[in-house]
Amino acid sequence: MRVLKYEFYLEGLGCANCAAKMEKKIKELEGVNFASIDFVNKKLVIETENVDIVSKKAEEIIKGIESHVNMVSIKDEVEKEDKIDKGIIIKYLIGVVLFISMLFMKNGTSKLIFSLTSYVLIGGDIVYRAFKNILKGQVFDENFLMTVATFGAFLIGELPEAISVMLFYKIGETLQDMAVDKSRKSIKKLLSLKAECANLVKGEEILKVKPEELNLDDIILIKPGERVPVDGVIIDGRSSLDVAALTGESIPSYVEQGSYILSGSINLEGVLKVRVLKTYQNSTVKKILDLVENAASKKAKTENFITKFARYYTPAVVGLAFILAVIPPVLGFGDFKRWIYRALVFLVVSCPCALVISIPLSFFGGIGLASKRGILIKGSSFIEALCEIKAVVFDKTGTLTWGRFEVSEIVPLNGFSKEEVLKYAALLESFSNHPIAVSIVKEYKDIIDKTEVKDFKEISGCGVWGKIFDKEVAVGNSKLMRQLGINLEENINLTTVYVAVNGVLAGVIKVTDSIKSSAKEVIDNLKKQNIKTFILTGDNKASAYYVADKLGIDEYYFELLPQDKVEKFNVIKNSLDGKVAFVGDGINDAPVLKLSDVGIAMGALGQDAAIEAADVVITTDEIEKVYEAIKISKYTRKIVVQNIILALSIKVLVLILAAFGLSNMWEAVFADVGVALLAVINSRRIIK
Repeated sequence: MRVLKYEFYLEGLGCANCAAKMEKKIKELEGVNFASIDFVNKKLVIETENVDIVSKKAEEIIKGIESHVNMVSIKDEVEKEDKIDKGIIIKYLIGVVLFISMLFMKNGTSKLIFSLTSYVLIGGDIVYRAFKNILKGQVFDENFLMTVATFGAFLIGELPEAISVMLFYKIGETLQDMAVDKSRKSIKKLLSLKAECANLVKGEEILKVKPEELNLDDIILIKPGERVPVDGVIIDGRSSLDVAALTGESIPSYVEQGSYILSGSINLEGVLKVRVLKTYQNSTVKKILDLVENAASKKAKTENFITKFARYYTPAVVGLAFILAVIPPVLGFGDFKRWIYRALVFLVVSCPCALVISIPLSFFGGIGLASKRGILIKGSSFIEALCEIKAVVFDKTGTLTWGRFEVSEIVPLNGFSKEEVLKYAALLESFSNHPIAVSIVKEYKDIIDKTEVKDFKEISGCGVWGKIFDKEVAVGNSKLMRQLGINLEENINLTTVYVAVNGVLAGVIKVTDSIKSSAKEVIDNLKKQNIKTFILTGDNKASAYYVADKLGIDEYYFELLPQDKVEKFNVIKNSLDGKVAFVGDGINDAPVLKLSDVGIAMGALGQDAAIEAADVVITTDEIEKVYEAIKISKYTRKIVVQNIILALSIKVLVLILAAFGLSNMWEAVFADVGVALLAVINSRRIIK
């Protein structure tokens, strides 16, 4: 059996700490290769060979920790909204009324009955979950902490405080959930790329169907204001498309008959008739949504650390609270009532929700913001890696340069004419899709008959070879010429293509490629961050030197075959203390993209190989997005660090104050749900 990935929606999931516990236990199940819970999207991802058995056991674990959470299978795109139970609201309102009434009563049986009834109505579900979890061996959670704290308050006669703490805890939890849900919706809004329906042309009829129902070669109409549902080619009409959601580019893109259009863009003007080239499952918009939503499964070290920290932190605080309640009065430093109260305050503070909620939310916000700018980051682990980059290695052609070559000069040699040199080169290069080859074919104005070429061979990293009119013709770089025993003088500032016929140099074709205008600024910005820069290219020394010199690249390496790039990249990586990123076009450079700490594919939207190989996919050819990805990552980490410092410092402060009797239950509740709420609000700064 094959290991497959399955996704489930966790309806009603609202506790980040519980989600972490669920994930840990599901990972330990036999037959589970990988498991991750994305708290932000309420999604469980499991990789297993036997989904029937594993999913049942996973559901038991989830129900055991949070009985109200339902595990629902996701097919395609399913999104469920958690409904508000009116009965629960009425129950809480009655509890609040009884609590307020109790405050005006004198001590007596009525006050006790009103207090207990109010407590049960407001916090009964928390007490129930705490006892249920204790029976299952899951002791240390927020339900347990609140139950012990409020029971203790009852026992020492602090009835109003016991109820009010539970009440304000509930209010804080509700506000916290609302803030998290708002953040979820904000992130979802950043990714609102999917068209709700498509206009399918069937004869004379136009049918409204879901994008998932479209098949290859179907004809659809896209009206002004509608999103493109799937990738396709325009067969009739012209318009402008808003592609900002895909690429971050604000300028509309003009399209006409024959133009290839990507799903997720918005038609701004005329009606377009489009032939479907990709089903929804294989379309660009689905790839982007999958990339961003599944990014949460690749968790950063900080997220994993906080999850482990919360596991040990809560039991440790409970132990300290017990010591605080017992040891001082035993040693004669006051009565038990005073120290038990301090211990109860200590307990209320200890819930780690602020950290467990806000940190994944912050990372996911960073991923959402990057996607809005046309930068697809595959996981929060790569956000952390981008923050630690010490060097960036660039491919040259199509990355630092535009890769749009033009033939600038043809120099015939040894009795050959310009026309012969160009024809030989164009015939062989017509079999290649390399940008230089395309420019040579474009320069040749006559019709190309590929049948004139026999025994064609592509020599990786060197060029092409074949027989034309029974003559052995080689077209390529200086390395290929040296293999043929031909000595050369290289030309500075130009990419040079050599043409040899029967072992004789027939001529030289000089090709120019312009450097991207923003490349210099990107390199300068990287240097300001003390990030070293390198070039690895298959081009000749002259071309590599020209680009490196113009941009101020620290080091450059040239005439590299794909395997040479891997070898040279390893040398660079081993020579540096820190993480190294590689930026390439994502097709020819797939081995190096995989090898790097962060592989960044440029202009790779729609390219399956690029998206698969890279850790970061930049949807355009804009080199400045590389530096922007680093900036967004550093800003995201800054918010994460702020939340950690905020949560821990306030909690530690209140814990110390509680130990000395200088804080009460109100400060404790604030240090729990109040801090969590502040941390969530702070995380929202990334999204805005």
